[in-house]
Amino acid sequence: MAASTLPNPGLGTYRLEGDTLKQAIHAALEAGYRHVDTAQFYANEETVGEALRDSSVPRSDIFLTTKVWFDRLAPSDVKKSVDESLARLKTDYVDLLLIHWPSPNDEVPMRDYLTALKEMKAEGKARHIGVSNFTIAQIDEAVGILGKGEILTNQIEVHPFLQNRRLVQHCQDLGIEITAYMPLAVGKVMEDPVLKRIADSHGVTPAEITLAWIKARGLVTIPSSTKARNIKSNLEAFDITLSEADMRDIEALDRGERIANPQMAPKWDE
Repeated sequence: MAASTLPNPGLGTYRLEGDTLKQAIHAALEAGYRHVDTAQFYANEETVGEALRDSSVPRSDIFLTTKVWFDRLAPSDVKKSVDESLARLKTDYVDLLLIHWPSPNDEVPMRDYLTALKEMKAEGKARHIGVSNFTIAQIDEAVGILGKGEILTNQIEVHPFLQNRRLVQHCQDLGIEITAYMPLAVGKVMEDPVLKRIADSHGVTPAEITLAWIKARGLVTIPSSTKARNIKSNLEAFDITLSEADMRDIEALDRGERIANPQMAPKWDE
């Protein structure tokens, strides 16, 4: 499997703010993370920027992702949104710029906002571009607009209870990386008896088993944590080798349980 452009894992920052967020970023960078994921919608870009500025790790060594919210998809708004994000993040560029959600009911034509996204890359404001929460049909439309090789990733919800196999395979077939968000299903993996049994057999936690499973599937992931020990163990999880039986048992946990399903979400693939 080709090496990922995205450092794996990254630190997710959704719902983190203030000193808690700063401490999480410093702990992650100290542990060896080099990928930080934020978004305009998280309202924490300014704090992320301060934490990165205060870090001893050079900005050039950090892969920084942010996202444009669905109400800023008109081309002029995409550009304003990006400039605002860069100002808050105290940087001239992001490494990855994503469309956070496709425009609900195609209110803004995809060609319009993806063309604006590509222009941000051409202007040097983003090193890479991608999408988030796009379905198979929307990925195909996006590739038709931008051409193959332009979309780095589709960031989607993936965890043992929502494995999204068809969409994952479709993106991988097109050379688009999958970034799995909510990999621990907001803590639900910790209570699952199958994951607990596999974790016990490896002498680790269900969270670590879940992250090892995501890595084994060839996915990038961005777990969020505020505790330094969990941030470190999330990274160490990538050293765990799961057996074929482990993988099969986790595969059987898929029940299509979607956690991120807001009103403006697209019609999901079954």
